[in-house]
Amino acid sequence: MSIVKINVLTVPDEQREVLEKRFASRAGSVENSDGFEWFELLRPAEGTDQYLVYTRWASEADFDKWMATSMRGAHGGSAEGGERPKPAASGSTLWSFEVVQQAAPKKG
Repeated sequence: MSIVKINVLTVPDEQREVLEKRFASRAGSVENSDGFEWFELLRPAEGTDQYLVYTRWASEADFDKWMATSMRGAHGGSAEGGERPKPAASGSTLWSFEVVQQAAPKKG
């Protein structure tokens, strides 16, 4: 079965819009990666300043390959003048899971 990676990003209120715009501008950067299955950016609804970046992959090796290539490039780019923009998140933690059960809506 698949593996899930959830990046927990601590985002101050004043940086929420910046973070969401940056993710919107990266649209398409992961979708063609080998083994990629799903992406979601989850905005906190209440009680926390943590966004969740949910990705699902066919294998750990597929995720590792993406991390070593495309994702590093996406986060390593520079802005005009050669300086990288300030990160929108003030902290990050990566959670890893193996999918052991899943369900989908029944076709009616």
